[in-house]
Amino acid sequence: MKKSRTKLPPATSRLITEVYGRLDYGALGPVYCYEGGDEFWRAKRGLCERLGSRVALLLKKKLRRGGRSLYVGAGVAELPALILETVELGRAAEPYNLRRTEVSALNPACHSIPLTFHAMDAAKAKGRFDHLWIVSVLNDPERFPHLSPLSYGRGNPLTLDPQKFEKERRIVRALVAGCMEKLTRPGLVTTTTEEVIWIAEWCHRHRVPYLVGKRYYPTALVGDPICFIRVGTE
Repeated sequence: MKKSRTKLPPATSRLITEVYGRLDYGALGPVYCYEGGDEFWRAKRGLCERLGSRVALLLKKKLRRGGRSLYVGAGVAELPALILETVELGRAAEPYNLRRTEVSALNPACHSIPLTFHAMDAAKAKGRFDHLWIVSVLNDPERFPHLSPLSYGRGNPLTLDPQKFEKERRIVRALVAGCMEKLTRPGLVTTTTEEVIWIAEWCHRHRVPYLVGKRYYPTALVGDPICFIRVGTE
């Protein structure tokens, strides 16, 4: 009995492995690194599968069957969680990713699952969701080069451009608002410890109670620790 609570069902684990095996890593190489794509994925593929499956198992305990999840910036690392939600919990998981090259590589690999990645802004998703996944998005150094260093405590006051920083901050706040407004209450947010402040700020502005989980879980690609936030819960 204890083993079943600490591991995914064999059929789900096999499906995750199969999907990872169908990915076009040649196409994904330039998305995640500028050179050495093959070597990068040899090192990271197994980690994505193992650490992703661990987080997926945690979500299985936290999410109800038949709900809806909004995934912002979802890619290779999110596959175990997305597969578990879809296959094990019968949930509608909607992943959004602005990187069209990655979306083009992900959808063919997921052809055997009712799961489709959308190459568009997640704020445009329709309807309500009881789970929001927003991991390593609001502090992405490529998309937010002036805001990201401050998120990691590496800001340089001599090189910070206040105008560019403010522009990026407005974009992040708008993205958070557009997604959080779709979250039912009570709801669950999966994010990183560096991004908690954006969720917390939105909750404070709207006087919505929230509770940040005390345990953190490693991610495979970026290394930002994941945590869970209960929104609409005292």
